[in-house]
Amino acid sequence: MVLPGGVGLPMVGFGTWRLRGSAGYEAILEALRVGYRHIDTATMYGNEAEVGHALRDSGLHRREVFITTKLPPGKAGRERHTLCASLRALGTDYVDLWLVHWPPAARMLTSVWREFLALRDEGKTRAVGVSNYSIAQIDSLIQATGQAPVINQIPWSPALYDPARLAASRERRVTVEGYSPLKGTNLADPVLAEIAAQHRVTAAQVVLRWHVEHGIPVIPKSAQPARIAANLDVLRFSLSAEQMTRIDGLSRR
Repeated sequence: MVLPGGVGLPMVGFGTWRLRGSAGYEAILEALRVGYRHIDTATMYGNEAEVGHALRDSGLHRREVFITTKLPPGKAGRERHTLCASLRALGTDYVDLWLVHWPPAARMLTSVWREFLALRDEGKTRAVGVSNYSIAQIDSLIQATGQAPVINQIPWSPALYDPARLAASRERRVTVEGYSPLKGTNLADPVLAEIAAQHRVTAAQVVLRWHVEHGIPVIPKSAQPARIAANLDVLRFSLSAEQMTRIDGLSRR
């Protein structure tokens, strides 16, 4: 998909929470090897160096891979220092997307956002967004600066499906990006099992494809090579309108 400002974002990314050290490096390198071109990390994850190392060893050019990192809540007021440290750890001059990981104290909400916009304008990040923000908090940023985050990264899954929140985000030109897509999802649910059998895929793949069909970029995470590959292999099938409606209905159970 293309974000406001013309920044292209791959619909399926690779989440790296808790992937650290040599095992984290190997998982990230495997993700790049099988075709992921969107890696999601954060200063809080403590693995930006592993992401940078894997990218260098992958043989891919920097511009081929979309990299997201995030500002920790405790670093509000130290945005420039934190982003520069992230760039050093990643071994790159810029990131593609920088997010405020969690909303800071209300008194700092807009000052942090103004600094994000300034660092974007300097070219240290191609796009800026937020994570775990409410619609009201996003409105505060828009009212203060006239500029909306391009992304709000939030927990999203069939159980958490909220069409009103999705519509409100899109009215503001904010893309909802889903994390923890499989957490809290009953992959043995008969609806998911039936749809998976119809497509000869797994229930997890159905859930990830459901995100894609809704236009929600999704960032599954795994350290297992087979699952890393399977989580990306969701672009070869599509869900019918009837199947989408049935999955949407899981949030009302």
